[in-house]
Amino acid sequence: MARREESEQETEAPPPTATLGVGMVGYAFMGAAHSQGWRTAGHVFDLPVRPALAAICGRDRTAVEAAAARHGWAAAETDWRALIARDDVQLVDICTPGDSHAEIAIAALEAGKHVLCEKPLANTVEEAEAMVEAAERAAARGQVAIVGFNYRKVPALTYARAMIEEGRLGALRHVRATYLQDWLVDPQSPLTWRLQRERAGSGALGDLGAHIVDLAQYLAGEPLIGVSAVSETFVRDRPVLAGAAAGLSGAADSAARGAVTVDDAALFTGRMASGALASFEVTRMAAGRKNALRLEINGELGSIAFDLERLNELSFHDHTEPATSAGFRRILVTEPQHPYLEAWWPPGHGLGYEHTFVHQARDVVRTIVEGRAPVPSFADGLQVQRVLAAVEESAAKNSVHTPVAP
Repeated sequence: MARREESEQETEAPPPTATLGVGMVGYAFMGAAHSQGWRTAGHVFDLPVRPALAAICGRDRTAVEAAAARHGWAAAETDWRALIARDDVQLVDICTPGDSHAEIAIAALEAGKHVLCEKPLANTVEEAEAMVEAAERAAARGQVAIVGFNYRKVPALTYARAMIEEGRLGALRHVRATYLQDWLVDPQSPLTWRLQRERAGSGALGDLGAHIVDLAQYLAGEPLIGVSAVSETFVRDRPVLAGAAAGLSGAADSAARGAVTVDDAALFTGRMASGALASFEVTRMAAGRKNALRLEINGELGSIAFDLERLNELSFHDHTEPATSAGFRRILVTEPQHPYLEAWWPPGHGLGYEHTFVHQARDVVRTIVEGRAPVPSFADGLQVQRVLAAVEESAAKNSVHTPVAP
């Protein structure tokens, strides 16, 4: 892979001496991804302050100390309240299951800390509303509260948003979004916390649906106002987890089984505020699909399509061109003029999943230092939570059309 020339490296500005102390709660899959982002952002982008990995927190001391050593954190805590109280922590990054988001985020904001919270923002609308109220009070004190919809930070999707804002598609007609995975196809996969409603809030709907609902609203620049939905749980009990989870799965106990209390799949249609129609499909039981997040937006003047498994590319159709030459064309989003790409590699040298967390860390730091409005905000997370709640309500009522609460 090509790298920047030695002369370019020599003329880079020295790293800033001021730091933003980060304390992170959670150390598993998302904890590792966020650690990568915080550890890397200051080495790639010219930031006004340098993120400092002050402390990481988890209940198992042996495991959290191992995570601290692996990911470069200076200290380990086993109580998130102690982490919030640390003087060297100015921002609390929440990477725990959804059942603890509200309590930790509100406590951190009330303690004067900035907050980054993984999606979905909460497990219920009521919890998300309380988090927004705390964020609004904190904003008056100069604090920032951001929700971690990392796929907004894919350069191709950020660029797609710019194209739509410029009017390249004209008035929007349709939004189509799917997010398909297959890690739960095997009925013997163990009962992790993501399959328990009291921990996760919902299943594929909250885990995957939160992402594509947010992206649909982000790209379209308008909210969903109503939905009609169906959902299903295909495997209703699974082997309990033997020991700790590893990534999305773990070792199963061959004897004991427990109830799955969340959805395995959800499909819903919706209407955007402008009248554009939308369709969504999410599942973690689509055999052969690993991380297939796909979006297509059709407008009066053209269309844009995106596939996360080819995340450096956009497909764009300009319907104003003559039919004899018009058609979808591939845009390789790796030029230095594209979002975030000014700091990375020469054109054609693609980025990956982990870079979204580096971009997220960059944006959080700049938002705090420059006093900008947080994006995506806790209010954005609440809007997504209201859509998810409407989907669940519609599915429970035989797909009746259900307005999204304003």
